[in-house]
Amino acid sequence: MKEFSVTVKEKFRQIDFVVLVCVLGMTALSIITLAGASNELGTRYVLVQTIASVLGCIAMITLAFIDYDKLIKKCGIWIYVAAVAFMLAAVLFGQGDHGNKNWIRIPGVPFDIQPSEYVKLLFIITFSRHIKLLQGKINKITSVLQLGVHAGIICALVLKTGDLGSTLVYMFIMAVMLLVGGLSIWYFIGVAALLVLSSPVWWNLLSEKQQLRIVYGFNPEGDPLDIGYQALKSRSAIAAGGFLGSGFRGGTQYVYLPACYSDFIFAILAEKFGFFGCFAYIVLMTILIIRLLWIARIARKDYGAYICAGVVAILIFQTLENIGMCLAMLPVIGITLPFMSYGGSSMLAMYMLIGLVQSIKSHNQKYFFEREKA
Repeated sequence: MKEFSVTVKEKFRQIDFVVLVCVLGMTALSIITLAGASNELGTRYVLVQTIASVLGCIAMITLAFIDYDKLIKKCGIWIYVAAVAFMLAAVLFGQGDHGNKNWIRIPGVPFDIQPSEYVKLLFIITFSRHIKLLQGKINKITSVLQLGVHAGIICALVLKTGDLGSTLVYMFIMAVMLLVGGLSIWYFIGVAALLVLSSPVWWNLLSEKQQLRIVYGFNPEGDPLDIGYQALKSRSAIAAGGFLGSGFRGGTQYVYLPACYSDFIFAILAEKFGFFGCFAYIVLMTILIIRLLWIARIARKDYGAYICAGVVAILIFQTLENIGMCLAMLPVIGITLPFMSYGGSSMLAMYMLIGLVQSIKSHNQKYFFEREKA
């Protein structure tokens, strides 16, 4: 069948504007929140976040115009090689706090790069294709082992950098994509049972500090001056915001909260704009997730649906975990809030993921009178 000859104007029309409005709305909330805190934090955060958002929009539109189907078929194996190479570079040359190797610092470049954020995109692309190739025999033990090695290499490299939070995100992405891909629920039950039975073993493998972070993560009042300090200060800021908030320039509690501009930006949003500010973000995120699930349902290719499922997994896990740790209900593991937390790598990577989904939507009806079953 002959492909449509699509102009740039027509390509813009094929972009999903519900997704676009949700993403831009959350980004606007982020920039407004940082601007409101600029008297205490400085204007640098607002400037960097704005630049990252603009670059993210450009990357999103560029990816939306690219045919994801052709990209995956032609470059699938090389995309995986690039993902492994990127994480190996982080392991070998990465830098960070407390012995972690989360960031790559390039001499002469005024910003750092967090490889694990960008590799999410590469991993989702290659893992979706791998699931599709094994479709129909995915529940065979050999297929499960292949997929396990595929994901295990990436997860091991991310964990090697010391980034436990990102490792958990990758594991959740893998689980959701496998579930959508048709893997039997008994595999999930078996893995869960194995983890429970082996818990005394892996618990003893953790350092004392890691054990305490887990224990006091669910009970921050047990160590309010150290491990529980951030979570308790965050909860105080959220409570201080009340229903209406303290206003654009208001708020005093978030000032004493370490990393309030990144992992705990939800606390600033809550203190300044109260329940309404938080509700606006949650509504936008909920609409975005529902819309991505709809795009997955109508995707022309099965692995297009798997890609959407992987992006949804990121949004759900990071949103629930971040808000949970800001409310002092879940352990603090350094997870950013999508489209809200300060950070060039995080913001740009999230826009690229949405760009990939936009490509799936834009190229959903590529041929005349043809509906693909795959």
